[in-house]
Amino acid sequence: MKHKTRIMNNLPLLSDLQVFMLVARRAGFAAAAQELGVSPAFISKRIALLEKALNVCLLHRTTRRVTITEDGERIYEWAQRILNDVDQMMDEVSAIRQEPQGTLRIVTSFGFGRRFVAAALSELAAQYPRLELRLEVSDRLVDLASEGIDLDIRIGDEIAPNLIARKLAQNQRILCAAPEYLARHGAPRNLNELSGHVCLVIKERDHPFGLWRLEGPGGEENVKVTGALSSNHGEIVHQWCLDGLGIALRSIWDVKESIGSGRLVHILPEYSQPANIWAVYVSRLATSAKIRVTVEFLRNYFQQHYGEVAPLSEYLSRR
Repeated sequence: MKHKTRIMNNLPLLSDLQVFMLVARRAGFAAAAQELGVSPAFISKRIALLEKALNVCLLHRTTRRVTITEDGERIYEWAQRILNDVDQMMDEVSAIRQEPQGTLRIVTSFGFGRRFVAAALSELAAQYPRLELRLEVSDRLVDLASEGIDLDIRIGDEIAPNLIARKLAQNQRILCAAPEYLARHGAPRNLNELSGHVCLVIKERDHPFGLWRLEGPGGEENVKVTGALSSNHGEIVHQWCLDGLGIALRSIWDVKESIGSGRLVHILPEYSQPANIWAVYVSRLATSAKIRVTVEFLRNYFQQHYGEVAPLSEYLSRR
C-alpha cells in the first residue's frame, strides 16, 4: 500500500502539464506567468516539479527565451492527448448534466470583440456560471491547435478545410467614404477608378494587404489600392474614414450606423466583399459540449440582437 501511495504521489499533476504546455507555446516563463496571473517563480517551480516527477529535462532555458527539448516534445504530445481526454470526459459529464463547464479559450478581432463578442460572452457567463471564459483579441490569423485556442469568432469566408466552421451571422464588407472626401475628390464611377483615389488600407486577418477582392455584376474582381494611411486596427481606419481622409472597405456591422446618420456614404453599392461571421474550431472539438452550447448561444444571440447583420439595403430601408 505504501508503495502504491509513493507512485501516486510521483504522478504529474494535470495542472503542471497545462503549465508546461503554456510555457512551450509562449516560449517563456514570463509570458506564461502573465497569462495565468502568477509569478514567473511559480511557473519555474511547477516545471521543476514536473521534470522531477518525469525524470526528464523538458526545456532549454536561456536568458532570452525558452525552447523545448526532444524529451519535452514527446511529453508535450502526451500531455496534449491526456488533457484532451480529460476535456472530453468533462464534456460528457456536462452533456449528462446539461450544464457545460470548464475553460473555453476564445479569440476574435479587436473591434468586433469589443463591440459584439464581449457583450455576448457576458450573457453566456451569466447563463452558464460553470464555464470559465478567456477572451483574446487579435487581428492576426491564429493557429488554433498550436496556440491552444478552442474557438475563433472569425469574420471572413476564407477558412482552411481542416477546420470546422459554423456560420453565426451574415455580413459583407462595403466601400464607403465621408461626404467631405467625396466633395474634394469626387466619387469613383467604377472599380478601376479606385486605384486613383486615396484608400485607407487595413491588414485583415484573412486578406492580402492592399488588394481588395470584390464581387460585382461581372463576378469577382480584384483591385490594388494605395494610400498614405494604413493600420491593422479596423476602428482606426473607420475613424480616418469619418475624418474624410480616404475610402475604406469595412464590414456592414462596423459602418452601418455611420452610413445611416449620413456621416459616411456607401459608394459603388453594386460591389461588396463576402465577410460572414463564423465560429471556427478544430475537428477534435466536434463533440465538445461546451463548444456546442457556446456556438448555439452565439448564433441565437446575433440573430436576436442584430438580425443576422442584415444586408445594408434592408437596414437603410428601415430608417
